[in-house]
Amino acid sequence: MRVGVRLGVDFGRARVGMAASDAAAAVVLPVRSVATESAIADIQREVAERECLEVVVGLPLTLTGEEGPAAVQARAIASDLAVAIRPVPVRLVDERMTTAAAARSLRAAGVRGTTGRTKSRQVIDAAAAAEILNSALDLERSTGVPAGELIETGDAT
Repeated sequence: MRVGVRLGVDFGRARVGMAASDAAAAVVLPVRSVATESAIADIQREVAERECLEVVVGLPLTLTGEEGPAAVQARAIASDLAVAIRPVPVRLVDERMTTAAAARSLRAAGVRGTTGRTKSRQVIDAAAAAEILNSALDLERSTGVPAGELIETGDAT
């Protein structure tokens, strides 16, 4: 298992959830949610502050594993992000069912949004990013290979 902090990202129409691992990739915690409009800049800051090894972005495939409009949009945003944070690599990983799993986990833990629906969605978005990152780290632990698809930036390095 590679050593280094990873940042997990769950892009949505209104918000982007972020989660981070520790350097040993043993613990993943939700970080925060930010507005989609400012996401690239917010992620750049988070990557720099945490000195991230890589960023893992959820790819919202359909239940049949195909890429619909949401996946096309996530792929485009991930490509923009990869250019913005290079040389830190960006990987796309299947995120099917992570938001639902995050909501179930939060309910089971008794976590509720305290100031209405928007606050609750922000908590779920960050938890979904944690689910995406945990899934990627579990796969890397079991295979010894980083999970997902590396986004190419055109760099020769």
